[in-house]
Amino acid sequence: MRLGDLLRQLDSRLLPPLARGMARLGHGRLRLRLLTTVALLCSAAVLVTAVWAADRRPAGDQTVGEVTRVGVMQGESIPGYLEATRGELRSLVAAGASEPAQPTYALVTMSAYLAPDRLTPVLTGIGVSEVFARLWRPGTQTEIVRIPALRVPDDVVAGMSEVAARKEQEARDYQERAAGVTGDGAGERELRRYYSSGARVADEEATAYRAGCSCVYAAVVRGEPAALERIAARPEVRAVDPAPEVRRLDRTVFTPPLPEQADVARPPADASLPATHADGTGGPGAEDAPEADPLAPSTSARPAADPPVDPPATGTAGPAGPGATEPPPTVDSPVDDLPPEPDPTAGSPSAEIPSDRPPAEAPPADPPTTGASGGA
Repeated sequence: MRLGDLLRQLDSRLLPPLARGMARLGHGRLRLRLLTTVALLCSAAVLVTAVWAADRRPAGDQTVGEVTRVGVMQGESIPGYLEATRGELRSLVAAGASEPAQPTYALVTMSAYLAPDRLTPVLTGIGVSEVFARLWRPGTQTEIVRIPALRVPDDVVAGMSEVAARKEQEARDYQERAAGVTGDGAGERELRRYYSSGARVADEEATAYRAGCSCVYAAVVRGEPAALERIAARPEVRAVDPAPEVRRLDRTVFTPPLPEQADVARPPADASLPATHADGTGGPGAEDAPEADPLAPSTSARPAADPPVDPPATGTAGPAGPGATEPPPTVDSPVDDLPPEPDPTAGSPSAEIPSDRPPAEAPPADPPTTGASGGA
């Protein structure tokens, strides 16, 4: 039997009963009941959908408005902070021994300012997200820059070059503003001094960063507790502050202590700026300063402490390499603000206030092949 004949037989047997049933549904009380039931079901479906849509909230970012702070806050004890980080790291390592270890972010603070090529043996065996750098000058507040650095030291060198270009433009802006100030009154002289000081500092920063200065003093890393413990044991590292609460770096504020700070985190007096007035203000307002490039990859505010100069291997101040600036002039500053000289045999520098000189750069770690700097 062909397929067409089979389909015709099925139609002749099935369609007549179906037609008779539909005809019965179209008459009498059964039709009314059916229509009422369908209407009630449709109304209930619409009501349930409306309630569900009203209660449903848009799935947004639940971390909006939340800011996590990692590091030492202004006015806090630095020795207390260092001891607390060691305790947190020990607890994290102990917890990892009883359950599967999870990678966590951590703030690594150096005991001295390091050049980009000195970071490789220090941070070997762990993932790096970004570094913090600053050119130290005695009695001068210089900018803290935050440089993304997934590849060390290549990204650090590239970031320093971008910072140098921004600082060169900033120095030109200050010079133009200083030249535009006319008059010889006290206010005009103070304004010119402010702009000239800003131009000088920006020019020194540009020269140092262009030469790959020893300016890096902290890094944000991510790794398992055992890897963080190995990093903390290296002589160039002052502290490892684990931060398992950090989920997003763009919602986190890192405040690592500067290498020259040994007792309390506090802002220093900036001897390069004009003296303050009776009302506590000094120099022009913030609106008079050149604006920073909002697209610059490395951004931060002025630091809150008086830091050390980038120390080369010989212990003299000033950036290493060609184009280095001359040693900084001697500036009277509080003893507490003088930079410490790190102990290469200890995990953190001595709390005693050292002599009047920037901290010497920590000795280089052994190559990874010898096992001194170790991988993960």
